[in-house]
Amino acid sequence: MGVLSLTAGLLATSAAWAAGEVNIYSYRQPDLIKPLLDAFTKDTGITTNVLFLDKGLVERIQAEGANSPADVILTVDISRLTEAKDAGVTQPVVNETINKDIPAHFRDPDGNWFGLTTRGRVVYASKERVAQDDITYEELADPKWKGKICTRDGQHSYNIGLFASMIAHHGEAEAEKWLTGLKNNLAKKPDGGDRDQAKAILAGECDLALGNTYYVGLMMTNEKEPEQKDWAAAIKVLFPNAKDRGTHVNISGMALVKNSPNKDNALKLMEFLSEGEAQKIYAEQVFEYPVLPGAEPSDVVKSFGTIKPDELPLADIASNRKKASELVDKVGYNDGPQD
Repeated sequence: MGVLSLTAGLLATSAAWAAGEVNIYSYRQPDLIKPLLDAFTKDTGITTNVLFLDKGLVERIQAEGANSPADVILTVDISRLTEAKDAGVTQPVVNETINKDIPAHFRDPDGNWFGLTTRGRVVYASKERVAQDDITYEELADPKWKGKICTRDGQHSYNIGLFASMIAHHGEAEAEKWLTGLKNNLAKKPDGGDRDQAKAILAGECDLALGNTYYVGLMMTNEKEPEQKDWAAAIKVLFPNAKDRGTHVNISGMALVKNSPNKDNALKLMEFLSEGEAQKIYAEQVFEYPVLPGAEPSDVVKSFGTIKPDELPLADIASNRKKASELVDKVGYNDGPQD
């Protein structure tokens, strides 16, 4: 798998690239998607070139304009997919295979982006100190959890997605009351990442935390930092609202770039990513859930328990993200508990 050069010279010659290639701009680490792309090349003979950017991907494509070599965007989180669409760097795709494989609530109504895998925004609960095995998001605002909850920054896209879903389900006024209650139950100011919240539970700093499902798999299998296995062992995964609307999920996804120079190959890649073999490889590699109906997650992910995904269209979540961000500031969420 090649890696695109960042030099201006490459951009000048991009139009002359071989027809047997597809060029991917990715927010996902190359090592996470390499097994997928290797399988695609083996299947099709099409070479994949990857440019990894941890930020500024959309701005990069905008700056390159009509000469951009980018064919496909791979990214995590609905916010980055809608950002690309809103910036005008994607084009709609109407494809029978993709639409058959990917349920409607996991794709843009206009065909500008498609989900590939999902992750639940779940509750990490202390095995030692939390007896219950079910919970709702609404319950996180119950005063019985005062001083017991940890989260990362309220403005982080993972939390904004959840808060936006609460607005979609309950309206802005009720969501504000809920977010205020959650803030009042925090054990400390929001900080760190999702794995840090599991670490805090092991340390006794809190009993509950918000976290993505895939971080549990990453902790359970971390050989480089084996202490993370202890963090994972200290928690159980609770799937909020399993008995009613289901657990909030976010996606990793793909989009076809507006000026794709290798459009036919890009569409072949997008079809491949939506189908069974790739869905299995991708989900196992990143400890996420396939969006393809009937496709199985990895054994590690199955060990967390059964997820019932909230089927609220992701487009509805995306449309409420700005309001969610404003609510985080309005209630002073990142200030943490005030007494």
